[in-house]
Amino acid sequence: MPANFQDLVALMARLRSPEGCPWDREQTYATLAPMLVEEAYEAFEAVEDAREGRPAGLCEELGDLLFQIVFYAQVASERGEFTIEDVTGRIHSKMVRRHPHVFGDVVVRDGEELLRNWEALKAEEKRAAGGGEAEPDASLLDGVSSKAPALMEAHQLATKAARVGFDWRDVDEIFDKLREETEELRAAIRERAAAGGGGGAGAEHQRVREELGDLLFAVTNIARHLQVEPESALKLTNRKFRRRFRHIERGLRERGRELGSATLDEMEELWQEAKQEGAGG
Repeated sequence: MPANFQDLVALMARLRSPEGCPWDREQTYATLAPMLVEEAYEAFEAVEDAREGRPAGLCEELGDLLFQIVFYAQVASERGEFTIEDVTGRIHSKMVRRHPHVFGDVVVRDGEELLRNWEALKAEEKRAAGGGEAEPDASLLDGVSSKAPALMEAHQLATKAARVGFDWRDVDEIFDKLREETEELRAAIRERAAAGGGGGAGAEHQRVREELGDLLFAVTNIARHLQVEPESALKLTNRKFRRRFRHIERGLRERGRELGSATLDEMEELWQEAKQEGAGG
């Protein structure tokens, strides 16, 4: 019979027991943290394979991620802080509470109203957790972690703001904003060049950084309006670049050439060849 969730919980308890694994017994919240992040990213990466019809990797990576969660809960249980049942119980209660249109008698007209209700319920939960007093400087955006990757953070910030109506009306307006930000970046680059700058210091360079950030933020919002998750979209392009560049390396080796001595024209020829042959999509 295949193992179930409780079997996994029991396995973790055994690994942490005196008769278990010395390495597993040594782990703490701090030592597990990098592994939790790594497993989350590996699961994220496997999503693209699943979308392309290869779900086995995602199944495995989700298992690795789940193991980390059970690991954390076991450590917490030993410290007398919480158990895996507390973890599953809290998320179950939270999801029931945040879906009154499914488990209650609330009626929503569309997705926008649903998301507004979701944010209102989260805000109410936060007030209740704080004893009923709202923080004087509390923000809707407080729930977005500043420790997330910048592209992901930008997407989440804009999504949160959009849920309360602070958004462009359509994607064409964001393309107008993209053109505006592109021109502002070009102007900042010209100012830096005129000032004789080009390094990582000075007010002109700081303006280039800010304008580039604004440009990336606009691109992130285009992705959001197109219902494309920007982190996974960029990951897809990164993977494509890796495959095409590997095609260049193979082609140069076949010609007896090395990367450092190849001309840009030679590499561009192989890049175009990779595109035409479908090497990397």
